Amino acid sequence: MGCGASIPNKCKVGGKGKKRRSIMQEVAVFVPTIRIPVDSEIVHPLRGLVSKELVDRLSKFRDRVVALSEEIYCADVSDVSELQHALEEYLPVVLGLTMKESRLEASVEFRWRTLDDDQECCLSSAWYEVLSVVHMMAMLALFEANLILIPKNGQVGGERKVSEDAKKDVVDSLLRASGCLDYCVHRIFVQIPEQVKKSFPNYLREGMLEAISIQALAQCVEIQLGLASECEKATLSVKRRLACELVSYFSQAHYCLSGCDTSDSYGKKLLLFLKWKCMEAKAVAYYYHGLVLDKGNEASNHISAVCCLSAADDIVAESKRACLSFCLANPITRVPPPWGIMRNMHKKIPDAACKRFQMYGYLFEQDKNSALQSLPDLPEFALSLRPEGYELPSTDSIWDNVDSQPQVQSLKEHLDDEDEVETK
Repeated sequence: MGCGASIPNKCKVGGKGKKRRSIMQEVAVFVPTIRIPVDSEIVHPLRGLVSKELVDRLSKFRDRVVALSEEIYCADVSDVSELQHALEEYLPVVLGLTMKESRLEASVEFRWRTLDDDQECCLSSAWYEVLSVVHMMAMLALFEANLILIPKNGQVGGERKVSEDAKKDVVDSLLRASGCLDYCVHRIFVQIPEQVKKSFPNYLREGMLEAISIQALAQCVEIQLGLASECEKATLSVKRRLACELVSYFSQAHYCLSGCDTSDSYGKKLLLFLKWKCMEAKAVAYYYHGLVLDKGNEASNHISAVCCLSAADDIVAESKRACLSFCLANPITRVPPPWGIMRNMHKKIPDAACKRFQMYGYLFEQDKNSALQSLPDLPEFALSLRPEGYELPSTDSIWDNVDSQPQVQSLKEHLDDEDEVETK
């Protein structure tokens, strides 16, 4: 299981199969898994079909991504940016293999593996390679957001101190991740042959990627709600709207997994994360909804407010248990301190529920109408965030005029190619 966000200090000691040192970390932005490319044979299947210059360029750019990927768990934000740039350089070159006129889409077997448990998926499909690259760009954006929120040099288990500008950077990273995954689901998957998609692991299925895309949007709203809670100018109505939107996003993400196989550790951890965060969102939404209702002058307003605050109190207590279940699921992660909107809610919600009941408890005795004493529905609002627009880059100009016709090689060039293959 690869909970990338949970182990930014996890350092590679050796190659594949070697033990790694790890420090149990906190999760702020959840990264279900990071997949990295593995050395793949590119020269031999393309020899004679495209120019040596093109093969060398493709191999060079992919090898650089492979090299940078191996140490990603020891990375800081600048290292992540370097790897993102390497992926962006590689993508236009590998896109040439997907061109129909090149007739090379299934010519190379591309190998990828999960960084934590070395699960490999090897498929002969250039579109699979493109999907894997864009998926990795999304996971790195989530990983980067987590690094910003939980700095390596921060006090373990201590209060997170993150500047407003840094939080805005996190939102940018989350929107970028959501956009990449949304593009994968709606634009890349349709290009991949069905027999290839049948070989995909569960964590690369459409429903799973869509859930993570929406999760990223939800965590954007979570940041926005935290900022609003600290802003004196933000009204209760604004805070309630953001909290209700947060419930909707996390609920949508959870719904996307309903048709997915979540029996493996990847799926279980993601389900538990969404359950935990959805509970927190509901607690906050009912809290603000109760405060808004309490502004009314009718007895029914106060009764509904007490019901909302009481529900918020129950849900926030249940969310603590959900958080513990998430942290104990494989891979085990540290129980995080309350942060953002939840930093003060564990005290505010019980206090408000108790105070309102003391003020209006008598109304429950006076009015035995059970309909008024039931929990009101949360208001529904149009969702304000959409994934950031993402488009694949143009194919590298090195592919101009390539038609996969056999390339004429001199004897010396052919022997040089043989020597390169033997030395790898």
